[in-house]
Amino acid sequence: MTPGYSIRARLLLGAALVLVAFLAGVGLTVQRAHADSVRDVHFSRLQGTVYLLLARAELDDNGVLVMPAAFSEPRLSLPQSGLYAAIWNVQRNEEWRSPSSVGANPPLNRPDVPVGEWQNDVLPGGAHGFLAASYAVNWAASGGGTHPLVLSVLEDRGEFDHEIAVFARTLWAWLGGAGVLLLVAQTLLLQWGLAPLARVAAEVRRIEGGGQEKIEGRYPTELTPLTDNLNALIQQERERQGRYKEALSYLAHSLKTPLAVLRNGLGEPQQLPGVVREQVARMDDIVQHQLGRARAGGAARFAPPVLLAPVLDRVRNALTKVYADKGLVILTDCEPDLTWRIDEGDLFEILGNVMDNAGKWSGSRVTARAWRENQQLRLRVEDDGPGFSDTESVLQIHVRGDERVPGHGVGLAVVNDLVASHRGTLKLGRGDLGGARVDITLPAA
Repeated sequence: MTPGYSIRARLLLGAALVLVAFLAGVGLTVQRAHADSVRDVHFSRLQGTVYLLLARAELDDNGVLVMPAAFSEPRLSLPQSGLYAAIWNVQRNEEWRSPSSVGANPPLNRPDVPVGEWQNDVLPGGAHGFLAASYAVNWAASGGGTHPLVLSVLEDRGEFDHEIAVFARTLWAWLGGAGVLLLVAQTLLLQWGLAPLARVAAEVRRIEGGGQEKIEGRYPTELTPLTDNLNALIQQERERQGRYKEALSYLAHSLKTPLAVLRNGLGEPQQLPGVVREQVARMDDIVQHQLGRARAGGAARFAPPVLLAPVLDRVRNALTKVYADKGLVILTDCEPDLTWRIDEGDLFEILGNVMDNAGKWSGSRVTARAWRENQQLRLRVEDDGPGFSDTESVLQIHVRGDERVPGHGVGLAVVNDLVASHRGTLKLGRGDLGGARVDITLPAA
């Protein structure tokens, strides 16, 4: 089936195929059962006719078969009536046929039937064929002794075939009507059952057209995860667009002052190199900060789980090389199978900035730890440096704890924005090593 088919078409086609197969199976089974039942009835009727012949048959003293001129079954006396009978007196090689067989020439051949057993057959001949019932007995003659007799009764299959055909037409007509009604009912049920999907599609179109901000309707339990995820995607996209617009607005506004200073510096050529260096560094700080805010991933519901231990190890190895001159020792503590649903770039940004900041200020030792607690991810980075003198302003752009330490003054500000975009918290304090401690808590997506 091609992907362009609708769900309704798929379900209707599948239901129709299953229904047709089911009704066909039921119809064929019922039709066959009815045919077997009617055939048994006809054979029972023929056996009753055999008993009728046995009741009227006589053998004289010479063993000659004597039959009456008329029977209670009138069709045996009516030529070409469709019911025919024959009796074979085996010992005398004598055959009697019913008057109904005159001019009909039915296949009344003596069957090979054991004494006391019934034999039912379907024989060819005529327009429709025949149903035949045969029985053999040892008949006690009035003069003494027994004489084997073989009795056979045939009936034209025309009546049997007609009865089967009438039943089949009625059966398939009713089954066909029931199938149509069931398909109509199935169509209505599918339309009712798939109506929530149509409503979701209508709401999405209104969101695309600006008519509403999110999916607002109440839907069945099966669709609630879908609508919640769609709303999360819409919200995440709007937040991302908002961050892009905000970053561009801040860039446009924040770069005006450095550009104005550079423009004024053109009037004083002797001071221009220093002014250029200062303002370029300032603009670099602004651009880095705003790009960091724009890159903030926000909600991580759709991000794949990330192993934290390899990320910590990669950041540790990189910083160990950067601060090799001070013999920095970075210790990490994280379970090897600890994972968290977060954008990997955001995780590198957070850990890289916090651990780099600790490496700059530390004397010789930094510890970084990650663990799960109460369905939250906890990150803690400590150093043995002087610690934070102001835990509030250091989270603002361009604020550095000590101008003698190189840096842009944007690392912790970017981390603060990233953590906030993940609905987390960032706390600054003093750690067990005597220096700064940064605690980050991220809730589950």
